[in-house]
Amino acid sequence: MKKIRYIILFLAVSLLGSCELDMQPESELTYNGFWDTEEAAKAAHVGIFSKYRDYASTQWQMGELRSDVWGGNTIESPFGQELIDNNISTTIVHFGNWANFYGLMHYINDFIKNAPGVPFGDEADRNHMLGQVYGVRAQIYYTMVRAWGDVPITTEPLLEVDLEKLKKPRSPKTEVMDQIKDDLAMSLQYFGNDDSKWNGKNVYWSKAATLVLKGDVYLWSGKVLGGGASDFTEAKSALSQVSGHDLVSYSELWGEANEFNNEFIFAIDYQQDQGGNFYGNFTGRMVDVASLYDETGESLADFVVNGASRFGPTDKTSLIIEDLDDMRRNTFLHMYDNGANHIPYVPNNPSYKGAILNKFLGIIGDDGSRFNYNNVPVYRYADVLLLLAEAKNNLTEDPSVEINLVRERAYGENFVGHEYTNASQAENAKAILDERYKEFIGEGKRWWDLVRAGETFIFDEVPSMDQSEAYKIYYSISESMLANDEMLKQTEGYN
Repeated sequence: MKKIRYIILFLAVSLLGSCELDMQPESELTYNGFWDTEEAAKAAHVGIFSKYRDYASTQWQMGELRSDVWGGNTIESPFGQELIDNNISTTIVHFGNWANFYGLMHYINDFIKNAPGVPFGDEADRNHMLGQVYGVRAQIYYTMVRAWGDVPITTEPLLEVDLEKLKKPRSPKTEVMDQIKDDLAMSLQYFGNDDSKWNGKNVYWSKAATLVLKGDVYLWSGKVLGGGASDFTEAKSALSQVSGHDLVSYSELWGEANEFNNEFIFAIDYQQDQGGNFYGNFTGRMVDVASLYDETGESLADFVVNGASRFGPTDKTSLIIEDLDDMRRNTFLHMYDNGANHIPYVPNNPSYKGAILNKFLGIIGDDGSRFNYNNVPVYRYADVLLLLAEAKNNLTEDPSVEINLVRERAYGENFVGHEYTNASQAENAKAILDERYKEFIGEGKRWWDLVRAGETFIFDEVPSMDQSEAYKIYYSISESMLANDEMLKQTEGYN
């Protein structure tokens, strides 16, 4: 009987767009007494973050693949070319069933509904967890409103298997944004004055993460949805309150040994025997790399990789970091088929074969293989500074202090002569975008940054986007979704 109920429940969640279920929901299908103990609530809380990890690749693709970062040489056949080309229509639909986000949303809603009634030895623990989960729900809805604009809002767990009741219309993006802001307020209310990290780790949400997300959200709301100065002021206030974090040197920022550094505010956790990240697709196979050379002419015969070369930086990406004084130049290892010196990087070089992203290379194990268990940041302190610069610039204030803090870390002892000086609002906006471009390559930021910047940035910077097809900023939904739910309407512009 349990198996039959489980299958029915799976089909029900699938209508909203589910992922594989591994926990029982709050309903008649729940195991008796599941929400009776603190231990069960804590298990559900850990389960949410485990489930969240399943969406890391989706969120990265949504946040970066459609931008100007990728689309260059790859050794193997490239992934995501349709997204890189912004080839989206009613028949070419990406991330069907709302990318299955509503499967994760069910577990979040289940926790928010039931955890407040669970007796805890220390009420502060329950409040901290609720602050985390409200923050995660805000982040998921924020991803969805940026991806599709209007989306269904559901804040209740599944209480019964009734397919008709599961059908929901798309709520206007302004209403979705209101829900996000409400969740942010609830998250901060539950955190109160507690700035601590759960279990001392940045792989759980925190008050600092909510404050960064709030700044991000209000910048989007102010620029994309027309909230204006009041939203920019709210963003500036939230970002200015982030404490307990700072920039660290690049030598302490990347690599598994450094993943609990003081710059990472919230990161996705990867561990051996649990889950590896997807950045192996940014490396290559040893058999292909071994015959190549780096830009200085050194052989890569002994360079250990065991992934795939599926994503290659565009010439634009390689050129924007082509500054010998800037440590971010080492974001990539460019590979060539001869032992000549290839500094500086030159576009259309027939010897250039592809590049390896250095940020998430993983470690070499005892068997000589490389493993991709790096934790991947969703927010880090450099984000706080450059979002704050953006908020200030939108308020016609001087953003140069924050820009220069990021630049000083990047240039180190070569910083003199690379300082940024406050300019016009338009020039500042472009400078912030360029700084974020260089700083966050591979971290799923660039597409969102360009859309959030407004004006014509998305069309000026992304070759595959044209103003005549501005509706493509938001994804289409599939014909099967429309057929299965008569309340749904196609994304505006695709008809």
